[in-house]
Amino acid sequence: MSEPTYSNTRSGVITLLHTACGAGILAMPFAFKPFGLVPGFAMLTICGLCSLLGLLLQARVYRYAPERAASFFSLTQKINPNLSVVFDLAIAIKCFGVGVSYMIVVGDLMPQIVSGLTKNALLLDRVFHITLIMAFVAGPLCLLKNLNSLRYASMVAISAVAYLCILVLVHFIFPSQEIKDLKGDFAVWFPHNEGSPLSTLPIFVFAYTCHHNVFAVINEQKKTRFAHVKVIAIIAMLLALVLYVLIGGAGYFTFGNHIVGNIITLYPHSITSTIGRVAIVFLVTLAFPLQCHPARASIHHIICYIKHKAKKRDQNQQIKVSGPIQIIRSETESATLLNNETEEPGWNTFTEHADDSHVDAATSSSNPTSEVDPSVSETNIEEHPIFNPENTPLEGKTFKIITLILIACAYTVAISVTSLAHVLAIVGATGSTSISFILPGLFGFTLIGSEYTEADEEIPLKTKIFKYAGLLLLIWGILVMVASLFAAIFLGASH
Repeated sequence: MSEPTYSNTRSGVITLLHTACGAGILAMPFAFKPFGLVPGFAMLTICGLCSLLGLLLQARVYRYAPERAASFFSLTQKINPNLSVVFDLAIAIKCFGVGVSYMIVVGDLMPQIVSGLTKNALLLDRVFHITLIMAFVAGPLCLLKNLNSLRYASMVAISAVAYLCILVLVHFIFPSQEIKDLKGDFAVWFPHNEGSPLSTLPIFVFAYTCHHNVFAVINEQKKTRFAHVKVIAIIAMLLALVLYVLIGGAGYFTFGNHIVGNIITLYPHSITSTIGRVAIVFLVTLAFPLQCHPARASIHHIICYIKHKAKKRDQNQQIKVSGPIQIIRSETESATLLNNETEEPGWNTFTEHADDSHVDAATSSSNPTSEVDPSVSETNIEEHPIFNPENTPLEGKTFKIITLILIACAYTVAISVTSLAHVLAIVGATGSTSISFILPGLFGFTLIGSEYTEADEEIPLKTKIFKYAGLLLLIWGILVMVASLFAAIFLGASH
């Protein structure tokens, strides 16, 4: 039997960086608009540090999950199984919102790409291009159960981001007269009459969201110790910060308060800007199925959870009606019924996995390579599903119905909303805040040091620092979510 192939540090960094640097990088200069340059850099750094803390907390709590099989689900089972549906809802919202933002990017850029070739009104219509891409490219790819063919999208994405960074810097250093004419007022400090800074704060939060891939990255590393994983997290967040500082600062300085939610739409037609637009369209089109995949899995788990709770409630009512004589018989039937019910994909697999976590951990400790998938390669796809699709097989009508509903809803929202910044603000305020701050903080505060508490021993200082850092991150995440969601809905992030 061949030796399993582990991912290396570079692969982990690329995966996290690719996950973080998506459509949000196009809106980064716009996020500076209500902040100004210096406060924008400060907020960008603060959000980066908070996101880094979330990654470090996930690396710390990894030891409490089954070896080589860590996931948000397995950790949630240790805290409160009912919280798993909250996590599923958060990841579904986040991935759905990101998918919508990708289609908005397609609608923004495709008319500009073809405008140099034709003046036909239909071909210049954003709805036409979104419909075309969804119907013939993104939609069919979403119906594929195996996304391994898209694993090279990570390298394409990093190349597109690097090209965008060069494009922004070149136009910043050598602006054309057309770009100079587009430049508005530039503010070093908080500008006046530019709206509330809270309206674009979620864009800063969204920019660093890669936490749903962290456990998959750690599972694939040869070394899973905290000292090794923290290097991956620090490098990924540092590179993301550098990219955002360059693109955000240079883009805002170039256009001032005339900046819009998608910076690349402002650049005049040229070969260089057209190549940039095509690269980004290619990137977001192939990335859409990678967002649909985990969203579909999470929605399926929510449905299974609701069915499970409903049947359990019905069984409890039957027990009450049957009386004490029938209790033993009813419990036996209940167990049988649940076992039969969980033939439906998505519930029994994870319940058994959570129940056997201690056995899995012990087995993995004695044989650290036993849980590693030999097919794991150094190049990872952008969005690893939170729940492995092999463990939650969606088959037949259920798979198709959930997929088609997701595609239809994403299409409807994408053709109805023209502001990329507004979509990113809503997604950042809800899903991204939950994944980046709230859930890692909850895991850290609840799990770190629990072995000392159970043994009635004093928690070491270093462990205690991480534990209460989790509490602070949890509180910070809740405050950011409430304030940012209020601002995004009632104050608005306009295009």
